[in-house]
Amino acid sequence: MEITGLHREVLEQVLDRWSLQVLETLCERPCRFSELRRVIPAVTGKSLTATLRRLERNGVVERRVVSTRPVAVEYRISALGKSMREPIDGLLTWTAQHLAEVEEARARFELT
Repeated sequence: MEITGLHREVLEQVLDRWSLQVLETLCERPCRFSELRRVIPAVTGKSLTATLRRLERNGVVERRVVSTRPVAVEYRISALGKSMREPIDGLLTWTAQHLAEVEEARARFELT
């Protein structure tokens, strides 16, 4: 398969630093913005907002307005987002299995 600019763009947006953590959290349960901030304390509000917008734009996350007082917004993983679980878990498994080899390669590289 040829990798196009669109392929790269989608992968960059879905596999970036905050997206993986957001997706992992939302795969467990729907969350409000403040809950996501608590679960991922290192993310700034601005970065979380941008991440959620990118994921929503790509159809991976759904945004739902909850009619409470005050009005709240809840984020949940979409069916498309759920379909990413298996390939992402595969990448994470590969990383765990080969981490020592990657660290060795990095150490060799630093010596040159």
